[in-house]
Amino acid sequence: MIDVKELLVNETATLKDALMQLDKTGQGILFLINVKGEFIRTITDGDLRRLILSGHGIESNLNHLSKQQSKFLTHTATEKDAFQLMQKYELDHIPVLDNQNRPIRLIHRREIPQSILLSTPHIGDFEQQYVAEAFATNWIAPLGPNVDAFEREIAEYLNVPTAAALSSGTAAIHLALVLLNVGPNDRVFCSSFTFVASANPILYQGATPVFIDSEPTSWNMSPKALERALKEADAEGQLPKAVIVVNLYGQSADMDPLKALCDSYGVPIVEDAAESLGATYKNKASGTFGHIGIYSFNGNKIITTSGGGMLVAQDPEIVERARFLSTQSRDPAPHYQHSCVGYNYRMSNVLAGIGRGQLKVLDERVKARRDIYAAYTKEFSEYDSVNMMPEASYGRSTHWLSALILDPEKTDLKPKQLIDHLFQRNIEARHVWKPMHLQPIFSNAQYYSHELDFSVSDYLFNHAVCLPSGSNMTAQDITRVIAVSGEILTKELA
Repeated sequence: MIDVKELLVNETATLKDALMQLDKTGQGILFLINVKGEFIRTITDGDLRRLILSGHGIESNLNHLSKQQSKFLTHTATEKDAFQLMQKYELDHIPVLDNQNRPIRLIHRREIPQSILLSTPHIGDFEQQYVAEAFATNWIAPLGPNVDAFEREIAEYLNVPTAAALSSGTAAIHLALVLLNVGPNDRVFCSSFTFVASANPILYQGATPVFIDSEPTSWNMSPKALERALKEADAEGQLPKAVIVVNLYGQSADMDPLKALCDSYGVPIVEDAAESLGATYKNKASGTFGHIGIYSFNGNKIITTSGGGMLVAQDPEIVERARFLSTQSRDPAPHYQHSCVGYNYRMSNVLAGIGRGQLKVLDERVKARRDIYAAYTKEFSEYDSVNMMPEASYGRSTHWLSALILDPEKTDLKPKQLIDHLFQRNIEARHVWKPMHLQPIFSNAQYYSHELDFSVSDYLFNHAVCLPSGSNMTAQDITRVIAVSGEILTKELA
C-alpha cells in the first residue's frame, strides 16, 4: 500500500510538479490539498491534460483547476460503503479523510473484494441452447416444446407420472388449494416457519390460516404440534381442508408421521417443496409425498427459470386439471368459452428452456451447496456458541441455504450483529424467515407451538442466521465468509 503522503500535492504546486508526481507514484491519482493539509479534490492525468488544453502552461499553478466536489469517504466507512460509492459513480479510486478533512488513505477498486451474495442464479452451458431454439422456432409465448419437455423431464427426475409448469411456486400453491376446493370459511393448516408465499394463497381463497410450529430436528413442521391442532379441530368439528407442509432450506419435513396424522383425519397434504428440489426423504424425492407437491424456480432457488414453479401429483387427473385452470380455464370448444374461473399461471416456453438447461446440472448444484454446508460445519465447530442447522437422519438435504444458530446460553452475540458485521465487509447474510404467526398480516391467526411452553420457530428466528450458500461460490468466497464471521465470533470469546 502506497504512503498517502506521496499522493499529496499542494494547490500552489505547478502543473509540471503534478505530472512528475503522477508519473512517480503510478497510482493514476493525486490529492490536491490546501496549506492546512485539507482535501480539496482529486487530480488525474485527464484533469491535467484539460488544464493544458485550456491554455495554461506547464508552470501554471494547480489552483487554476476547477473546484469540483470529488467523492470521498470518512475514516469510519466500511468496504461496503466504498464498493457502493464506486459502483454508483463508476469510480476506480476513493480517498479516505480523517475528521480534520485530511487524506489518510487511497482505496483502489481492485482492493475491495467483490460482493458475496446469499444465493444467486448459477447459469451453465445448456440454457442458451434451449432458449435459442425457442427464438429460432418462434415459440416465445406460454406453452411450447420446452414447456412440454421440462414437465416431462421434471416428472422423470422426481419419479412422478406428470407435472405442470407454472409461472411461480406461489401460483402452484394457489392452484393446489383451488383443486382441493378450499374456500371461504374453510381452515388451512400451514407451517409457520416459512416465507409468506406459503400462506398467502390461503387468503386468496378467503380461507383462514392456522399455523403449526417446527420441531428442532429438521426445523420443519412439528408432528407433535400438528397432532394437537388436528385433535382440537376435530373436537370442534372444524378440520382443515388441507395442511401445507413446508420443506425448509432444502430439507424435507418428517413426512411419515405428518402423513399418518393427516391420513387418519382424512386431510390432504400440500407439500411445499419450493426450497427442496433435489432433496430426499427415505430415498424418495422431496415434494412427492403429499396429495399435491409444488416447487419454485425463483432466481434464488437451487435451479432457476428466473421465475417459475411446478405442480406435481401422483394422480394425473389433478395435474391435468391444474393445466386447465392455469390457462384461463378455456373449454374445449372451437371458440373462446369459459365455464369456470381460470388463471394466467402457465410458464413461458422461453423460461422453460432455461429450466431444462438448469435441470441437467441439478445434482451438481446440490453437491456444491452440500460442500458449502460441510465447510461451514467443519470450521464453525471450533466455536461452542455456534451450531449449524441439523441435517435429519431420514434423508438428504440440499442445504439450499446454510443456516447457523447462535446459542444464547453461550454467547451474547445477536444475529443482527453478525449480519451487520458481514455486510460491512461486502458479504450478504440474512435473518431466517420470520414465522407467519409473528407477521402483522396474520396477527389474529391461531398458532400451535411445538411444546405448550416453547416455540421452536420463535427461538430460531431470534437466534439463527442464513449464510451465503450459492452454488457458484468459490473456495476463496467460502474461506472469506468463514474468516470474516470468525472475526466477530472470536471477539465474543475474548
